[in-house]
Amino acid sequence: MRLLLAVLFTLMAAPSIAEEQKLTAKDVVSLAINEAIRPGFAQYAVETTALQQGVAELCDAPSEVNLDAARDAFKSAVTAWSRVELYRLGPLMTENRYDKVLFWPDRKGIALRQVQGVLADADLDATDPTKLGGKSVAMQGLGALEFLLFGTDAEQLTTAAGAFRCHYSRAIATLQADTAATLSAEWNDPAGISKRLLEPSESDPDYRSFREVAEALTGLLAHGTEAIRDQRLLPFLGRDGAAPKPKSALFWRSGMTVPSINANFEGLRALLEKSRIAEATTAENLWVSNSATFEFGNAERAGKVVTEPVEQALQDPKQKKALDYLVIVTQSLDTILGENLAAALGLSVGFSSLDGD
Repeated sequence: MRLLLAVLFTLMAAPSIAEEQKLTAKDVVSLAINEAIRPGFAQYAVETTALQQGVAELCDAPSEVNLDAARDAFKSAVTAWSRVELYRLGPLMTENRYDKVLFWPDRKGIALRQVQGVLADADLDATDPTKLGGKSVAMQGLGALEFLLFGTDAEQLTTAAGAFRCHYSRAIATLQADTAATLSAEWNDPAGISKRLLEPSESDPDYRSFREVAEALTGLLAHGTEAIRDQRLLPFLGRDGAAPKPKSALFWRSGMTVPSINANFEGLRALLEKSRIAEATTAENLWVSNSATFEFGNAERAGKVVTEPVEQALQDPKQKKALDYLVIVTQSLDTILGENLAAALGLSVGFSSLDGD
């Protein structure tokens, strides 16, 4: 958790490097916010608004065409979410927002049981966004909405018989759009989280110094690939030689398992490259940045090989090999970002928030 800390201390302790690269400590943080984080959450807000509208149109006029449109909007929202979900600090991590967007890992299938219970009981509270927002996070997030749009009996949404299911879906989509809009607004508020990160203060409970800002931001990059591997890939690929379990994958019903993982990589790459963190090291160590970019490129190429839903992809040797290779890429990026870059800056990466998970 010392990657950006290393950047900041290097910039402050070695003016010649900062001067050569024309970067300051504040520049690195500002670039991360303005070039990666804000645009990512803005796009997420756009896509969830489209999702809300798509589900509303489906409820107003049930049909296969409108169901397909709502499903496409869901996929776009998942992609946008996946690009920013590893930016786990600030607004996303307050008021239980992360879990309200995505309750995962869900090893006990809590969300499925709760959603099925709502459908069985036709609980009208679930059709009211305000009331639904006060209920379990497992029944109001993207996982719950995926089941409603793609799961068992989802075809009911094309007829009047699916009215309750659709109204429940609309309530979830409304909550998702509201949350996304709030996240984007809070990141864009000049007096909000951005100011706190750019101007740490002794009076701030979380960001009293650039050291604490660094500790908050470094985990996003240094341990993001670890999250992809341990929370996204290995649960369905199987750990330690175990058989693959495609239905343990996130978003397997909608076919968005691998597209969401690809978007996870895209979000981390954007943070690395847009913030120009790696440029803070000396010229002889710039190979570290090039290596990270190379591995992100490998992840992109491997992800494109997987063209089918995860259950079918696991049965195809070529696609299965690509999925296994993504695990190797995350391990390589762990070394590059967590060891090589930190060493080039004279520090080591610290505790991972995923340890013991």
